[in-house]
Amino acid sequence: MKDTYRRFSAARILEHLFQIATFCVLVATGLSQKFYSSELSVWFILKLGGVDNVRIIHRGAGLVFSLALIVHIIVAAIGIIVWKWQPSMIITRNDFKNAVHNVKYYLGMENLPAMSGKYNYNQKFEYWGILTGGLVMMGTGAVLWQPVFFTRFMSGELVPLAKVLHSEEALVVFLIIAGWHIYNAIFSPDVFPLNVSIFTGYIPKQRMINEHLLELAAIEGRTPEELREQMQKDASLEREAESEEEARRLG
Repeated sequence: MKDTYRRFSAARILEHLFQIATFCVLVATGLSQKFYSSELSVWFILKLGGVDNVRIIHRGAGLVFSLALIVHIIVAAIGIIVWKWQPSMIITRNDFKNAVHNVKYYLGMENLPAMSGKYNYNQKFEYWGILTGGLVMMGTGAVLWQPVFFTRFMSGELVPLAKVLHSEEALVVFLIIAGWHIYNAIFSPDVFPLNVSIFTGYIPKQRMINEHLLELAAIEGRTPEELREQMQKDASLEREAESEEEARRLG
């Protein structure tokens, strides 16, 4: 087996970096308006020249984010329908089974964690949470930006509803990113101090075995059981080598 495996293309890496940048701008300009009375928000708004400038920046970043989201969905649809990509982000019944299995594993009721393909249930739930949240933000943001246009053919009650949804959904998406995603990308023991796969495009063999065993089995043309057995043998050899090195050092 190889030491590393290609996981993300250059296009996916650039897309992720682009979304990080737009997300940071949206969070900074959005939360400063939501919590406008806090000292930090007042300082930030004044540094940008006032709330009108903050709103212009927020709307510009929102427009860019929306276009990127639309492109992402169109490319994914074309990829699956025309280019025959595997719909690996679709949530299946097996993902819920894996979630239950891993709860049992963490409680000591299972010997091994659930086996996953290209994306595990954590990544799928997170992806769809952010994607659907992004669509809500895009729609409600458009209503708040152009309320007169939308109330020409929709009820005026849509505007206060959009305001509440935009504000609260933004906070939910922020908490998903700040809590769930950042933990999995930085603080999780499996990747600490940083999961660099999205920046390099490659993932180490050990993480492939631990997190994406079914995908690795398909790549290598071997069964998951064979890969786990090989992993145990490699770990045993490493321990023996370390023991011999320690014995030589002490001797």
